[in-house]
Amino acid sequence: MPRKTPCERIAPIWCATGLSPGALPALAPAWEGSQGAPEGTPVYRSGFRVDEAAWTAIALCAAGAAAIDRARGGAAQHVMVDPRHAAVEFRSERYFRLNGTPPTDLWDPIAGLYPTGDGGWVRVHTNFPHHRDGLLAILGCAPTRAAVARALTGWRALDLERAAADAGMVASALRSFAAWDIHPQAAAVRAEPLIAVDRIADAPPTPFRARNEDRPLSGVRVLDLTRVIAGPVAGRALAAHGADVLRVTGPRLPALPALDIDTGRGKRSAQLDLDRPEGAARLRDLAARADVFLQSYRPGALAARGFSAEALAARRPGLVHAELSAYGFSGPWAGRRGFDSLVQAATGFNLAEAAALGRDEPTALPAQALDHGAGYLLAFGIEAALLRRAVEGGSWRVRVSLARVGQWLRDMGPTDPTAGVVDPEEGEIAALSETVESPFGAVTAIRHAGGLSRTPPRWARPPVPLDHHPADW
Repeated sequence: MPRKTPCERIAPIWCATGLSPGALPALAPAWEGSQGAPEGTPVYRSGFRVDEAAWTAIALCAAGAAAIDRARGGAAQHVMVDPRHAAVEFRSERYFRLNGTPPTDLWDPIAGLYPTGDGGWVRVHTNFPHHRDGLLAILGCAPTRAAVARALTGWRALDLERAAADAGMVASALRSFAAWDIHPQAAAVRAEPLIAVDRIADAPPTPFRARNEDRPLSGVRVLDLTRVIAGPVAGRALAAHGADVLRVTGPRLPALPALDIDTGRGKRSAQLDLDRPEGAARLRDLAARADVFLQSYRPGALAARGFSAEALAARRPGLVHAELSAYGFSGPWAGRRGFDSLVQAATGFNLAEAAALGRDEPTALPAQALDHGAGYLLAFGIEAALLRRAVEGGSWRVRVSLARVGQWLRDMGPTDPTAGVVDPEEGEIAALSETVESPFGAVTAIRHAGGLSRTPPRWARPPVPLDHHPADW
């Protein structure tokens, strides 16, 4: 399958969110400035078009920012995204450095793939202590990789997946694409749009303020209640184009410091305890003065505390409520917890990637492509809702799921698994990085690839500790 042109990649997704094709900014050639890589050459060695997904998702987010800038009175500008830069940014967490040292806490020692007694495989996710402890309780074993491996020889893969889900834990049985495609959840995912942008309540139009800064999203307030990768990437992308992003976490929630630093660039960060009445009241007040409420908790978790999209829109007409899920928003798995690695396993990617690369053991994609893709696509969906809110009015809900992003990646078709690289060269990574001083020390990380010809993206704030700022605008 030949690669699509930039317009062929972007225009259908752009129009599916309800935006006019005439509002789509001009796109620079997809491979312009790509350090000599010829058109059609994959960036990573994979059976899937991960680099094309990276370029498309990041370019859509940049195009949305350019359209908002134009709506505010700015001059027309081109979207310029180097595909190699976009592909590297799609796994930015691997290239983050603190005082020159790479992160050491991205994965818990127990997390990963294990064979099961029925000849199958399971992938377990134990990066949060309660998920780790819950899995060990199910298996009844010691907290070591060897003990987990021994325990799993007594399980069937699907039984372990079901037991984990029933206990609120996170583990996935590996499936082939064929096995996933006949699962009821697969049918639900295929029926959902890649980016759902829906009007959920009436409200008068909210025009953008006149442009008086060089940032397309300046003055747009984003309340960011997200964790791990996908949701924080969405907030980070909006911050790169000037949004005022306030990240809010809970003081008792487990943290992943390296990810929090990498995805915390450009944001302010505060903590609120929603188990305390004053914490919940403070969050309601922040939401009442926000433009965007961005959250990635398990479906229904915040709604049970009174923070559903409908309740927030009633309090703040015109709000854009954006949310992520692992397996979609309908179907039997709609409420199931999940992470990129687990969704890859459950939906067939690990077995398909192994087959493409000629490997015997299941193989992950070369990036957390579902996470990063969902993050940038959600950021674009938020921009689309803001553009429509400015003209049509209304309160809006934007939804993206990791499983639907996976279906999108599959639909792009296969690519040459013998081309590309396993890892870009160190010099290339250095050329795409920047170093800033922060409360943690010197942070070196990948710059944002979503370039615009007149308003290049940048993060105005360094990453900060999770409780660094007051919970206020």
